[in-house]
Amino acid sequence: MRILALVLVASVGLVSCNNSNDKADVSGVDVGKVHIERFDTAFFHLDSNDIVNGLRRLDQEYPWFTPDFVGNILGAAEPLSDTSRLAFAATRQFLVTYLGVSDSLEQKYAVLDWLEKELRDGFRHVKYYFPQYKLPQKVVAFIGPFDGPGVAVTSFALAIGLQSYAGRNFPWYLTSKGQDLYPQYVSRRFEPEYITTNCMNAIAQDIVPDSSDNRPLIEQMIIKGRYFWLAGKLVPDVPDSIRTGYTKAQLDWCAGNEAAVWNYFLQATDLYTVDPDIIKNYIGEGPKTLGMPDAAPGNIGAWVGWQIVKKYVAGHKELSPEQVMTTPVRTIFEEAKYKPK
Repeated sequence: MRILALVLVASVGLVSCNNSNDKADVSGVDVGKVHIERFDTAFFHLDSNDIVNGLRRLDQEYPWFTPDFVGNILGAAEPLSDTSRLAFAATRQFLVTYLGVSDSLEQKYAVLDWLEKELRDGFRHVKYYFPQYKLPQKVVAFIGPFDGPGVAVTSFALAIGLQSYAGRNFPWYLTSKGQDLYPQYVSRRFEPEYITTNCMNAIAQDIVPDSSDNRPLIEQMIIKGRYFWLAGKLVPDVPDSIRTGYTKAQLDWCAGNEAAVWNYFLQATDLYTVDPDIIKNYIGEGPKTLGMPDAAPGNIGAWVGWQIVKKYVAGHKELSPEQVMTTPVRTIFEEAKYKPK
């Protein structure tokens, strides 16, 4: 099971226009009907006093997801059988503990036809650009632990954890425990409008797995930025602010200070460092970037990497997204000749 805990992505004022001139015509791409299976509803209708039989029936109805849910999401990794005491105990405890969460989300997400429509359009773009990729056979909605995945790509399904999209003001997110896990600069993105982009980003990483671990800083910046660029292809009608995870104000600041930001990297940072503490300051979640003005967002390295990829693509328009995503990152950096003014 390939899990993306929270795929977080967003867009800008100066840069927040959609790339309509570069938008693909996917009207002729057939991906069939997209229907979201409501595992969340079925699960929370289980009888807590008869978990064994209820979970067995759930496994019969959703054999392609129940084992992943119980084993990987609830963490009771053992086969579902009459002797699966850990699985049944974990299931019952979660069912009872999260029943109130389920009630709230059942009202918020009573109807998901809008999401089915958005995902179908996203699937069309995936199929257009990556025709050899096998799209998920199923799409399923579930409710998992708050520290569980917001999107998961399994062997058979694209699974959406609705607990990660309860709305920025959902009471649990605002508790001390919730803020410890997801500070406000993260939980502000736990809104419905992020679901489709996060799903497409999860699929993008299934197609081209993230290979940034243990690489030099500049290579990690480009790899992360390349996913931002691809998101613009897969969900072209979504603002950059939903695709990248930055606020509009942060994106405006980055666009207005692009040259200064790059000069900072050149003068104050070793672009080829592999020091994890330094890399963490420039790539990854954070309210700001240490060493830069307060307006500079966390994860600013991915934004710079995105600009480098765009510069490279502008000079290599013959390349398909698949080719761009598989081009060696050093080649992108060297041939982009990125020098913002």
